[in-house]
Amino acid sequence: MTSRGRTLWIVGVVVALAVAGIVSWYASGSPDGLEWAAEQAGFAHTAEGSATAGSPFADYLWNGEENRLSAGASGVVGVLVTLGLAGGVTWLVRRRGTPAGKN
Repeated sequence: MTSRGRTLWIVGVVVALAVAGIVSWYASGSPDGLEWAAEQAGFAHTAEGSATAGSPFADYLWNGEENRLSAGASGVVGVLVTLGLAGGVTWLVRRRGTPAGKN
């Protein structure tokens, strides 16, 4: 990877972490479009809890605490997990496609 490409990746990761960690503080607490439409159509009461409702970052809350730090931390963890998974898959695919002896 060239120096320019590496710089672009670093800037992209920093921007993603900043958006997830800081801009998420100002996200709306209102229901999303799907929840709003379900309320308007009258079937919101049929919603079931998520299988991950008991996880540490459920509903972008850190252990159920509703504050800016928990929303930011949830966003940052989400970005890092996504980058880790995408990077791992990319590494596996590139490694699998490399001819023998050229690792």
